[in-house]
Amino acid sequence: MPRDGNLAETVQLLDNVAGQDAPNQRALARKIGISVGLVNALVHRAVRKGLIKVKEAPTKRYAYYLTPKGFAEKSKLVAEYLDYSLTFFRAARQEYHDIFERCAVAGHKRVVLCGAGELAEIATLAVNGLGIDIVGVLDHETNQGQVAGLPVLRSLANLQPDEVVVITDGRQPQATCDWLIAAIGPQRILVPPFLRVSFPSSVDKP
Repeated sequence: MPRDGNLAETVQLLDNVAGQDAPNQRALARKIGISVGLVNALVHRAVRKGLIKVKEAPTKRYAYYLTPKGFAEKSKLVAEYLDYSLTFFRAARQEYHDIFERCAVAGHKRVVLCGAGELAEIATLAVNGLGIDIVGVLDHETNQGQVAGLPVLRSLANLQPDEVVVITDGRQPQATCDWLIAAIGPQRILVPPFLRVSFPSSVDKP
């Protein structure tokens, strides 16, 4: 299988095909949480590689079964995914640690994270020993009341002049950054390099 940006989805696809009684594409899409179109592309790739076989089911639908080769590939992909996840975790934690170090040197002791999710949890692990106070996680879409023990903030209304914002939104980091720039300006916004966020050329980067 090609090693690409759909590694996690491919692992989930093979895992769900192996664990269910001949699921169809719509059921797989719901289970994995991706579009039917992406499931279709992943399934066709897996079929070409001999990892999945297709059988016609009643009502002109198709069901999918994992081949012996598919079972072996699933084990390898799971190992690769776990290795990738650990590598990503370490790299992300280091980049957030670097940001918090910069905050400490600049005298910014109070930080708000923007984006409730795994990156926010990773960021909280990177702050230890730096004397930085993470006051909350800004996210107006999540239903959670807390993230990693921190209160979820619904707006920027209570953002204090001495607080900076660190982006932890892994879904739409650029859109989140643009929104923050419009609201508070660029100088109080910090973003880890792995999120690949661009600041407008007309403003100075923080």
